[in-house]
Amino acid sequence: MASEQKFVDFIIDQIGFSEQVTNKKMFGEYGLYFDNKLFGLVCDNKLFIKPTQSGREYISEVVEASPYPGAKPSFLIEEKLDDREWLRNLVKITVNELPEPKLKKSKLKDKK
Repeated sequence: MASEQKFVDFIIDQIGFSEQVTNKKMFGEYGLYFDNKLFGLVCDNKLFIKPTQSGREYISEVVEASPYPGAKPSFLIEEKLDDREWLRNLVKITVNELPEPKLKKSKLKDKK
Protein backbone atom coordinates (compact mmCIF):
# COMPACT_ATOMS: atom_id res chain seq x y z
CA MET A 1 0.00 0.00 0.00
CA ALA A 2 1.42 3.36 -0.99
CA SER A 3 1.58 6.15 1.56
CA GLU A 4 -0.77 9.10 1.34
CA GLN A 5 0.50 12.67 0.97
CA LYS A 6 -1.85 13.82 3.75
CA PHE A 7 -0.11 11.45 6.21
CA VAL A 8 3.30 12.78 5.11
CA ASP A 9 2.05 16.35 5.54
CA PHE A 10 0.82 15.47 9.05
CA ILE A 11 4.23 14.05 10.00
CA ILE A 12 6.07 17.10 8.63
CA ASP A 13 3.70 19.41 10.50
CA GLN A 14 4.29 17.46 13.71
CA ILE A 15 8.08 17.68 13.28
CA GLY A 16 8.06 21.40 12.56
CA PHE A 17 11.27 22.91 11.14
CA SER A 18 9.17 23.99 8.14
CA GLU A 19 12.14 25.53 6.33
CA GLN A 20 14.42 22.49 6.68
CA VAL A 21 12.16 19.41 6.52
CA THR A 22 11.09 18.29 3.06
CA ASN A 23 9.86 15.10 1.47
CA LYS A 24 10.59 13.36 -1.80
CA LYS A 25 8.28 10.79 -3.35
CA MET A 26 9.99 7.49 -4.11
CA PHE A 27 8.13 4.51 -5.57
CA GLY A 28 4.84 5.47 -3.91
CA GLU A 29 6.54 6.09 -0.57
CA TYR A 30 8.38 9.13 0.80
CA GLY A 31 11.85 10.05 1.98
CA LEU A 32 12.07 12.69 4.73
CA TYR A 33 14.97 15.12 4.60
CA PHE A 34 16.36 17.70 7.00
CA ASP A 35 18.12 20.09 4.66
CA ASN A 36 19.69 17.47 2.35
CA LYS A 37 20.11 14.76 4.97
CA LEU A 38 17.77 11.74 4.68
CA PHE A 39 16.61 10.96 8.22
CA GLY A 40 13.45 8.94 7.73
CA LEU A 41 10.94 7.25 5.50
CA VAL A 42 7.18 7.08 5.34
CA CYS A 43 6.14 3.67 4.03
CA ASP A 44 2.61 2.24 4.19
CA ASN A 45 1.61 5.33 6.21
CA LYS A 46 4.12 4.47 8.93
CA LEU A 47 7.04 6.59 10.09
CA PHE A 48 10.51 5.06 10.08
CA ILE A 49 13.50 6.98 11.46
CA LYS A 50 17.10 6.04 10.68
CA PRO A 51 18.67 4.32 13.66
CA THR A 52 21.32 6.16 15.68
CA GLN A 53 22.78 5.46 19.10
CA SER A 54 21.47 8.75 20.49
CA GLY A 55 18.03 8.08 19.03
CA ARG A 56 18.00 4.63 20.61
CA GLU A 57 18.79 6.14 24.01
CA TYR A 58 16.14 8.86 23.58
CA ILE A 59 13.39 6.40 22.58
CA SER A 60 14.45 3.83 25.22
CA GLU A 61 11.92 1.13 24.21
CA VAL A 62 12.78 0.91 20.53
CA VAL A 63 10.64 -0.91 17.99
CA GLU A 64 12.61 -1.73 14.86
CA ALA A 65 11.17 -2.82 11.52
CA SER A 66 12.12 -2.74 7.86
CA PRO A 67 10.25 -0.03 5.97
CA TYR A 68 10.14 -2.27 2.86
CA PRO A 69 11.36 -5.77 1.97
CA GLY A 70 15.14 -5.98 1.93
CA ALA A 71 15.68 -2.67 3.77
CA LYS A 72 17.78 -2.35 6.90
CA PRO A 73 15.66 -2.03 10.06
CA SER A 74 14.74 1.47 11.19
CA PHE A 75 13.02 2.84 14.26
CA LEU A 76 9.27 2.42 13.76
CA ILE A 77 7.48 5.36 15.38
CA GLU A 78 3.80 4.77 16.06
CA GLU A 79 2.99 5.56 19.68
CA LYS A 80 4.39 9.11 19.83
CA LEU A 81 3.21 10.57 16.51
CA ASP A 82 0.90 13.02 18.32
CA ASP A 83 3.67 14.26 20.64
CA ARG A 84 5.17 17.14 18.64
CA GLU A 85 7.91 18.01 21.11
CA TRP A 86 9.04 14.39 21.45
CA LEU A 87 9.06 13.84 17.69
CA ARG A 88 10.86 17.12 17.03
CA ASN A 89 13.55 16.18 19.58
CA LEU A 90 13.98 12.73 18.03
CA VAL A 91 14.52 14.28 14.60
CA LYS A 92 17.06 16.81 15.98
CA ILE A 93 18.95 14.05 17.79
CA THR A 94 18.93 11.80 14.73
CA VAL A 95 20.00 14.47 12.24
CA ASN A 96 22.83 15.61 14.50
CA GLU A 97 24.28 12.10 14.60
CA LEU A 98 23.86 11.18 10.93
CA PRO A 99 26.83 11.80 8.63
CA GLU A 100 26.65 14.53 6.02
CA PRO A 101 25.33 13.29 2.67
CA LYS A 102 27.95 12.42 0.08
CA LEU A 103 28.11 14.76 -2.89
CA LYS A 104 27.16 13.17 -6.18
CA LYS A 105 29.88 13.01 -8.82
CA SER A 106 28.14 15.56 -11.04
CA LYS A 107 28.09 18.07 -8.16
CA LEU A 108 31.76 17.39 -7.44
CA LYS A 109 32.64 18.28 -11.05
CA ASP A 110 30.68 21.53 -10.76
CA LYS A 111 32.70 22.56 -7.68
CA LYS A 112 36.07 22.17 -9.48
